Amino acid sequence: MEFNKYIDHTLLAPDATEDQVDEVIQQAIDNNFHTVMVNPYWVEKVHQALKDTDVATACVIGFPLGANTTNTKVAEAEDAISNGVDEIDMVMNIGEMKSGHYGNVEKDIQEVVDVGHKSGKLVKVIIETCLLTDDEIVKASKIVAKTGADFVKSSTGFSTEGATVHGIKLMSKAVEGTNTAVKASGGIHTAQDAKAMINAGATRLGVSHSMAIIGKE
Repeated sequence: MEFNKYIDHTLLAPDATEDQVDEVIQQAIDNNFHTVMVNPYWVEKVHQALKDTDVATACVIGFPLGANTTNTKVAEAEDAISNGVDEIDMVMNIGEMKSGHYGNVEKDIQEVVDVGHKSGKLVKVIIETCLLTDDEIVKASKIVAKTGADFVKSSTGFSTEGATVHGIKLMSKAVEGTNTAVKASGGIHTAQDAKAMINAGATRLGVSHSMAIIGKE
């Protein structure tokens, strides 16, 4: 299985250096990965480095907790767009999801989706499956699909667990028949892991072990 175009080549470590960002950019270009995924600070640099390639620039918003105000998430998204981002991965308000305040969760997502789509950008929504029950995973996925977001994404990789086959299957079933796809992220370290997530329904993978997955490490 060719994994390259499934991969959002990811570097979100708080101590990521410019040299490490440069390395990730070059790896993405050399191996034709789908995107380079970074924190917002690095978006302009990544965009400039990738502008003559078919690798997209992606960043996280409201990361990793999702507990920012909606206005803050919108401002982050607008800033990233102004710096050249192509894809936005936002974290939903997990506490509000756990509280059952689904209208607030939807509104938070919708405003970022609207900002992204107005500028022709792709928007993914991280629901942090490890903090949700199965029923909440299904409900959250359906809310994400209702907003018209392009992807529902499993995990930040910064909580108690990353993507699981079980969680990806639940998400895939929940968004079946909609225009929302599924992204698996967190804890995907091997080609076997990647294949399992794709078989469970993921069409995009967020990974920092990309080189190992494609057999070059």
